[in-house]
Amino acid sequence: MTIGQAGALLRAREVSALELAQDSLRRIREEQPRLNAFITVTEDLALDRARRADEELARGIDRGPLHGIPYALKDVFDMRGVLTTCGSKIFADRVAERDCGVYEKLTQAGAVPMGKTGLHELAYGITNDNPHFGAVRNPHDPERIAGGSSGGSGAAVAADMVFFALGTDTGGSTRIPAAYCGCVGLKPTAGRISRYGMMPLGFTLDHAGVLTRDARDAALVLNAIAGFDRRDDSTSRQPVPDYLTADKTSLSGRRVGVPEKFFNERLTPAVERAYADALRRAEVLGARIVSIATPDPAEINIVGRLILLAEASALMRPYLARRADFGTDVLALLDQGRLISATDYIDAQRLRRMYQRRWAEVWERADVMVTPTTPIEAPRLGQEKVTAGGVEEDVRLASTRLVRPFNVLGLPAISIPATPGDLPVGLQIVGKPFDEAEVLAAAILLRAA
Repeated sequence: MTIGQAGALLRAREVSALELAQDSLRRIREEQPRLNAFITVTEDLALDRARRADEELARGIDRGPLHGIPYALKDVFDMRGVLTTCGSKIFADRVAERDCGVYEKLTQAGAVPMGKTGLHELAYGITNDNPHFGAVRNPHDPERIAGGSSGGSGAAVAADMVFFALGTDTGGSTRIPAAYCGCVGLKPTAGRISRYGMMPLGFTLDHAGVLTRDARDAALVLNAIAGFDRRDDSTSRQPVPDYLTADKTSLSGRRVGVPEKFFNERLTPAVERAYADALRRAEVLGARIVSIATPDPAEINIVGRLILLAEASALMRPYLARRADFGTDVLALLDQGRLISATDYIDAQRLRRMYQRRWAEVWERADVMVTPTTPIEAPRLGQEKVTAGGVEEDVRLASTRLVRPFNVLGLPAISIPATPGDLPVGLQIVGKPFDEAEVLAAAILLRAA
């Protein structure tokens, strides 16, 4: 059931918000031992908010499409009086003293918070194999990773524990779990959603993200949480449209860009098939397929990794003497970041701006660009290497290869489930800055086709 379907039942009095919350809690109790998707479950708060939603709807007070809808927050978003651990032993006892900006907006929208989802330690990784809170497991195969770092949010949505969840995306951390778990993951344009009250990882790369069951739901959630926040100077004052007004019946006349290289290289056979099928569907829907030369995504990835290494290490520097309190993979990355010089970091930011200017030319030829989200399906827990296209690659690098460029560039990107196989495969749709409406319209159509 989608948000829209649940909302219709609520307003027809065929179901209550309390019943939706109780069903969500039942699903969490059933699936938590198998998937470990949650760190904290806010049962009492959820039931209280659900009862309030029922009372308001009965009195004719309708806060919009999310009113009475159960959701979850990745455990980097502050809720006053609730633990925000960031999946870390360092912050395991940290109780938030404020509400983050997106939680405030969701509360105003009447949504029902079920709890805080698990993640890779410090949101710094893609496996979600967390040494402090345990691994988050994939709903399609618990011996495989859910993807990260927002794996708990992806697993919770894919396993029908909640209708939607918020994640973060610094190098693909919303879109990777969406691809591996078989749900929708949206990373909006940098600055579209407030990061106030969101624990950071990469100061200039972090984005808040949305995980949902379908693309229309992603539009509904983005409608509720997008916009300027005076407490976060990274947020944009760009106008926020109604993202469902761009809902179209076809892609007729729309230019769908297909990269000439990089994004279609070193793919597993299942990903290749799903990608080719998606492009055929786009043509059937009336799209004009356009070959695009994409300005050096491989170097953009190098730039993004260097920036993140430096920014994450600067953020965690006050805690680095507590070496035993870090997982080995995260500690190794933090140690690497301490070796980045100021000149290297500044050069990386200079290159980043150059590539942002070059990528602006892409949108003179295409309205959206379509790529696979990840070149592989979900790896197994503990797996370190994967082979795709006859080339062996590190799991972390393979998982982030096709998504990280759009964090560096700040572009809106969404992952939707592609043609199903034995395991989920993700299709990524990318657009020009602040044109989430076009990206969502394409996602809605391609997902429905």
